[in-house]
Amino acid sequence: MEAGGDGAATGAPAAAADEPASVPASVPASGEAPDEAARAAVRVQLLERAPEAVRVKVAELASVAVGHMPVTDLPPPVRAVSRFAPSKRARAGAGPLLTALGSVEGFAASVVGWWTEEQPARWRPEVPDPVHAAAVAVLEGRDEGSVLVRDLGERADAARARSERDAAVAKVEKLEGEVRRLTADRAQARAAVEATAEENRDEIAKLRARLREQGTRVRRAEDEAAELRAARDAGEGGLRVEMAELRRERDRAREAAAHAEERTRRAADELAAVRRASVEARRADDARLALLVDTVAGAAEGLRRELGLRPGDTGTRPAELVGAGAGAAGPGGLPKARVTDPAALDRLLALPEVHLMVDGYNVTKTGWPELSLAAQRERLVAAVQPLAARTGAETTLVFDGAGITGVPTHSVRGVRVLFSDAGVLADDLIRSLVGAEPEGRPLVVVTSDRAVVDSVRRSGAHPVPSSVLLGRLARI
Repeated sequence: MEAGGDGAATGAPAAAADEPASVPASVPASGEAPDEAARAAVRVQLLERAPEAVRVKVAELASVAVGHMPVTDLPPPVRAVSRFAPSKRARAGAGPLLTALGSVEGFAASVVGWWTEEQPARWRPEVPDPVHAAAVAVLEGRDEGSVLVRDLGERADAARARSERDAAVAKVEKLEGEVRRLTADRAQARAAVEATAEENRDEIAKLRARLREQGTRVRRAEDEAAELRAARDAGEGGLRVEMAELRRERDRAREAAAHAEERTRRAADELAAVRRASVEARRADDARLALLVDTVAGAAEGLRRELGLRPGDTGTRPAELVGAGAGAAGPGGLPKARVTDPAALDRLLALPEVHLMVDGYNVTKTGWPELSLAAQRERLVAAVQPLAARTGAETTLVFDGAGITGVPTHSVRGVRVLFSDAGVLADDLIRSLVGAEPEGRPLVVVTSDRAVVDSVRRSGAHPVPSSVLLGRLARI
């Protein structure tokens, strides 16, 4: 009874699905062009709701057309698919093809146009199967495609329900067979009891007991069949809950792996930064040491030439000059008396490995206050370059970087131009330059700023007023 009812129910959608496939529900009137935007909207909705069989058929039809269309007429994501083998194109390129059909304007119309022009008989066969008819309706964006897609979906759902029903019916039939067998046994036993009732009442009692036992087993089998039906209905809900929990566990595992990978990457970046800093610090120390050695060697050779000493001639002993009123000397053995004339500046610049540092705006505002700051910088760089070339001294010009978004003055050969960072004074940059030099190297700092003069003198540098440098530049 139950199986026959399901068969009648599942047969109705199949018949309904065949009717729209052979007779379209709505056909545009002659000369009436359908709105392409409306077709595209219908096509997108149908692709989203279509069962897998219809989507596979749509991809197959599109792949055949793509293989014969010019590559330049195809959307970029589909061009790679067109180079696949025909047997592979629909299977491997289904994703890009379906995406392009729903999102790229005009692509679906091109596919329909190729089929209607090149293969009209295959496009609209005399007796189309429902899947082909539904795929054609989806590609053409026709409203009756909704009926076809719905019917095919209902057929697929009905097929799944029918499969589940058949399994349950088979189990029930098995139990019903057991019931029939037990019922037959019970009837047989009852007949035997009735036949021998008069002959042996004791045997009748035994048969009655057996009959009651068989009835219990029948009722138990019927209860088990009902429980199996209920378990089948509840099993689907439990499976969905279990699948949702498994997905959540998978997402948590992915997040943990991503966090671990990020920590590993950060640790590797920090290790690389520490290694780079160590290498740079070692290079800086090596450069300072090499410069100090060259400075000491050059100073010794220059002092020997200036005093006219011959190799091996030690001159006057240091003990003989104690208390002779010699002026105090700085860290490099040179007097730190104030430089007041260009000749004294020339003597300082003649020292081996000497470094000349210039407080830029202090000099330019003293010498050319009427010019703009940019013009002052350009003039100072142009005036100092010949002096650096003649003396061979390392020359650095330092300017305040406040309000300057770029470096407007490019360093020329032999002259280094530096700008302090935002919020840092040029005076502090000069002090940093002096502190970075190795002890014992001759350093000349040109500035009239008293605070800078005092600090660089304590660091062993020779301070020179800005007016002295301007006087020396005037002679070039």
